[in-house]
Amino acid sequence: MTAYFWIVKILTTGMGETTSDYLAHRLNPVVAVALAGTLLAVSLALQFSARHYTAWKYWTSVTMVSVFGTMAADVLHVALGIPYLISTAFFVAALTLVFAIWYASEGTLSIHGIVTARRELFYWATVMTTFALGTATGDMTAVTVHLGYLASGVMFAILIALPALAYRWLRMNTVFAFWAAYVLTRPLGASFADWMGVSKDRGGLALGTGPVSLVLAVIIAGFVGYLTVSRKDTAH
Repeated sequence: MTAYFWIVKILTTGMGETTSDYLAHRLNPVVAVALAGTLLAVSLALQFSARHYTAWKYWTSVTMVSVFGTMAADVLHVALGIPYLISTAFFVAALTLVFAIWYASEGTLSIHGIVTARRELFYWATVMTTFALGTATGDMTAVTVHLGYLASGVMFAILIALPALAYRWLRMNTVFAFWAAYVLTRPLGASFADWMGVSKDRGGLALGTGPVSLVLAVIIAGFVGYLTVSRKDTAH
């Protein structure tokens, strides 16, 4: 995995968080979820139709998973009133189950072994669950534990460095290190995006979820366009 992968991944997590919040406050919640679900289905159909990695198809799917995964986590808290601590525990259990079924079926959790449609289905199920888990975790630390969005972002920035250091110095298993960092990208990006977008009385900069989403979308498009042309994120 290149640095570009991690940069764009974190950017998509932030965009997914603020875009979900923006749509939820501008549209009827049912309409917002239906719209996000439809766009997710279309993007995944394009992704599964690809015979090889294509940057714009892959990152469009990741972005839409980010938006829809955020909504899935928020529904448990906002619509059903489930505390963030409970929803976080639920998504930890769900992710563990997805990993267990994936490994039992395929004998590996490595992304480099995704060469069949079934493995790709497991991959996207995992990605969706990590986004929902990360959303619930970030909200739990910011709201339930009262750290606030900025402090939560700083905490997750420190935590995401641990798998990299453990891999580099302690020979942590590559696959475990990857997925540990991957899960943490969600609350990291979302916490900083929330900090920029939410009102000052909630500890944010009050830039607005719409403007933050737009700026992040432009930056993501720039990176993905560069990767599409340069192919810097593909094996040679």
